[in-house]
Amino acid sequence: MLKSAYTHDLVEAGCDEAGRGCLAGPVVAAAVILPKKFRHPLLNDSKQLTRDERLEVRTDILREALAWGVGEASHEEIDEINILNASFLAMHRAVEKLSVRPEMLLIDGNRFRPALDLPYQCIVKGDALYYSIAAASVLAKTYRDERMQQLALECPGYAWETNMGYPTPEHRDGIRNLGVSLYHRKTFQLLPAQLELFDD
Repeated sequence: MLKSAYTHDLVEAGCDEAGRGCLAGPVVAAAVILPKKFRHPLLNDSKQLTRDERLEVRTDILREALAWGVGEASHEEIDEINILNASFLAMHRAVEKLSVRPEMLLIDGNRFRPALDLPYQCIVKGDALYYSIAAASVLAKTYRDERMQQLALECPGYAWETNMGYPTPEHRDGIRNLGVSLYHRKTFQLLPAQLELFDD
């Protein structure tokens, strides 16, 4: 059972990101402020939900949230400042879009760079512990999936419409056949040498 809040009286924003392990596209983060007594029978870590469940839950989050924001860092920014710092940047941008100023940030994971002079708490596997972080997880995942599906139309052949930029065999086959696209992260190991050794 997820918890509705980390503190009793502070306005909390849950924060999470999606797309850190992808080979292409942006990293997307979301920040969500939910009512203190918020409950939802389906909401959980986005990785535990089906696509249809995530979309259903997203509708409820957007309707019930006191405030929410989505931010991203581009593949160019990822290559320039590395994926960890780009994830922090995307979270900062999501928090900046909140129409209500939070008094505490709940960050999924074990590291964060302070944003907007706000106190924060890092929570490992927080998306499976707190509603606000789980809600941010769902928004980040669904918005990023839609972004990659748009990019798939622009750059067909990498199966982004289904793999969302993650390093699947189909994605790597696309890189081998078509080369590197405009949206690939050039600092990532797009075709690991150890895989190449076993390819025909």
